[in-house]
Amino acid sequence: MVDVGAFIGQIFVIVLLVVLAIFVVVVLFRAIRIIPQAYSGVVERLGRYQRTLSPGLNLLIPFVDRVRPLVDMREQVVSFPPQPVITEDNLVVSIDTVVYFQVTDARAATYEIANYLSAVEQLTTTTLRNVVGGLNLEEALTSRDNINGQLRVVLDEATGKWGLRVSRVELKAIDPPLSIQDSMEKQMRAERDRRAVILTSEGSKQSQILEAEGRRQAEILRAEGDKQAAVLRAQGEAEAIEMVFNAIHVGDPDDKLLAYQYLQTLPKIADSASSKMWIIPSEFTEALKGIGDAFGGRAAATPSSAKEGGRATTATTSTAQEAVDAARKAASEADDIAMQVRSSMPGGAGSSTVAGAETTPPADPAA
Repeated sequence: MVDVGAFIGQIFVIVLLVVLAIFVVVVLFRAIRIIPQAYSGVVERLGRYQRTLSPGLNLLIPFVDRVRPLVDMREQVVSFPPQPVITEDNLVVSIDTVVYFQVTDARAATYEIANYLSAVEQLTTTTLRNVVGGLNLEEALTSRDNINGQLRVVLDEATGKWGLRVSRVELKAIDPPLSIQDSMEKQMRAERDRRAVILTSEGSKQSQILEAEGRRQAEILRAEGDKQAAVLRAQGEAEAIEMVFNAIHVGDPDDKLLAYQYLQTLPKIADSASSKMWIIPSEFTEALKGIGDAFGGRAAATPSSAKEGGRATTATTSTAQEAVDAARKAASEADDIAMQVRSSMPGGAGSSTVAGAETTPPADPAA
């Protein structure tokens, strides 16, 4: 038979060993604490602060040391809900803030403040109202960097004893009332319209100035061209007159040639549709007389030379007769031209004097 006492003793020993093993495991578990990176642990021994655990493996006294919740040592970003703030010109604006802070002392963050997140939020709100309260709406909208700097300085100074470091504070949004937003939009629209009108006017002004400058330069260049053309034309006419003058003096024309050229020029004087009056110079009859005398003298000289010398021929007489006929024909055409001119004048067709110039019938070249 089995000894009951021995069996009970064995069971007791086994249970004792199991309990002892469990105790050892529990002791080891409470004696060894692993802290992750970027975290810190605060150790209390018998309810009093003992030390701060750094990341890694740490040994504790079981059942004597107690580790409080770990503190995150990384920089944290907290966005606080919109806060109503009254500006200097008594306008209520809603401002959203974002705070960047970091725990630098786990002991101070644990024992110096009960809830540092709530404390930072309330401190940010009060500081924001103090800073924005001294600014009007326009300054508050345009001075964000100044407001951020003032908030950061105040928060960093106040949270230093809590083991916190405020790196930066940003205003995420500044929302004025809807009525103010409408007024601001109208003001900005009017300002943009004003700038657009000014720019359009400046552009039109510059365009007109450039166009006027271009026209002025064109007129100046055109005038310079006309001037050069007139100078060159005058020089050409002067050279032509000089050449004609020299040619006339070199050729030494006689009165007969000049009278013939004079007769050829008279029809060109009357050959104009706008001519209402034609003045017949008194030299007209003198020219006809000169031509008649020239041809008549040649005809008279031919028979006298035939009588004196007896050397006149039938060919010479025929030539003189043709010259006389040509002179008569020229005088007749000149009379016709003079009659047409007198008939076209307002003074009447039978007038023998036009504009004070006396006309006489041409002399008969044969006389």
